[in-house]
Amino acid sequence: MMPHIDPEFATLPLHDLADAALSEARESGAQHADFRVARTRGQRLRLADTRLQSLTDTVDVGLAVRVVVDGTWGFAGTVDLTPEAARATARKAVEIAEVAAAMNTERIDLAPEPAHGNVTWVSAYDIDPFTIPAKDKIDLLEGWSADLLAQSVVSHVNASLYQVKECTFYSDGATSATQQRVRLFPQLTAVAVTATGFDDLSTLAPPVGRGWEYLTGTGWDFPGELAGLPELLAERVQAPSVAAGRYDLVIDPTNLWLTIHESVGHATELDRAFGYEAAYAGTSFAMPDRLGSLRYGSKLMQVTADRTVEHGLATVGWDDEGVAAQSWDLVVDGVFAGYQLDRRMARLGGFGRSTGCAFADSPGHMPLERMPNVSLRPAPDGPDIAGLVAGVEDGIYVVGDRSWSIDMQRYNFQFTGQRFHRIRHGRLAGQVKDVAYQATTTDFWNSLQALGGPQTYLLAGEFNCGKGQPGQVAPVSHGTPAACFAGVRVLNTAWEGQD
Repeated sequence: MMPHIDPEFATLPLHDLADAALSEARESGAQHADFRVARTRGQRLRLADTRLQSLTDTVDVGLAVRVVVDGTWGFAGTVDLTPEAARATARKAVEIAEVAAAMNTERIDLAPEPAHGNVTWVSAYDIDPFTIPAKDKIDLLEGWSADLLAQSVVSHVNASLYQVKECTFYSDGATSATQQRVRLFPQLTAVAVTATGFDDLSTLAPPVGRGWEYLTGTGWDFPGELAGLPELLAERVQAPSVAAGRYDLVIDPTNLWLTIHESVGHATELDRAFGYEAAYAGTSFAMPDRLGSLRYGSKLMQVTADRTVEHGLATVGWDDEGVAAQSWDLVVDGVFAGYQLDRRMARLGGFGRSTGCAFADSPGHMPLERMPNVSLRPAPDGPDIAGLVAGVEDGIYVVGDRSWSIDMQRYNFQFTGQRFHRIRHGRLAGQVKDVAYQATTTDFWNSLQALGGPQTYLLAGEFNCGKGQPGQVAPVSHGTPAACFAGVRVLNTAWEGQD
């Protein structure tokens, strides 16, 4: 049975609050008004060497009113969930727009969106993690930590679990959408302390739009991964440093998702290309005049943007502007083919409709254009990882994400990882370390020479993608198969750090 909207949220006078705010905004002179209520509950657990270090519960709740008055934005929010407060917040939003009009140099117009009426959507999960007693969560993480500590190579273990339940209500009078999303991110890190320093490896299980079932066998084999972690860590401790040079790289989905996020996901945000997101992490090289012509990557490269994929962290029914969730192309046969859009960017860029990419992380923030789930399609009949490795004479198999760096236009980048296995004559030949791969976005994706099949595909991602000023965070997933890239420059990070 599919879960229902949390009763604590569903019993709030959501429609009464919306009616009060929207009618007041229109009577005060707004040509457009929309209304949101959001209630976000979070819980974090952290253990060190089986001992609980922290357990925190947070609840963020409030309402927000956004208006357009004579082509100028106005916005206000409050934590007071009463009709009187909703009306007062609407008046304040209009007043802010009237004051801001003196500084506004560009009229705000929004792309149209069909009316969807009263709609409800709940993300796909089986067990609400907030119904599980904290003790059960602590006991599970403690047991896994103890099993790791029992291995001689493991000196310390850090364990954590972060879970979120996000309930939202949006209304602009034509669409009233009540939604609920659940997501969680468990992680364990095993640390080896040696005479020369320390090494560590973390679980590769990605954050997901699932419930407690994720930790008990649905979607990931935690006991299986944890059983193999000490041996991999022991090998990493003894691994030689890599020789810098050019290698063919077989990149695991647990690493490639982050490269997609930084070099494709952020680069295809239209507000970034137009320069509206320039202060925080830059603009984009993928400018509108290159749409339909830029050779982003090899012909194997097919990238989709998707707000509908099951268990995706950015999956919704409707966005924070009442736009229905969609799926569309960003890169087709290696050619730059599309952007991510909210309603303002869609109108500004001459697109007919928003792609549903507006999201605000709290009722205290205006919605921004935020990334959907951006994914690289597998080859329908592609090989498994062993098959990709078999096609490489001299290379490296890259597993897991760690640090990264990319320039302000999302063009020059450098990524590291957790594990690096040498490939010689089509076989894995032990780990190396101190590896980073470096390229420009287009050089890297044009070096794509083979894609794994659906059996290598993984939906990975992150909880807290940052954007905007004031800063906001958003969850987002990236699906990808394993893939092989030819002749990528590899640096030795230990040598580079000595310069």
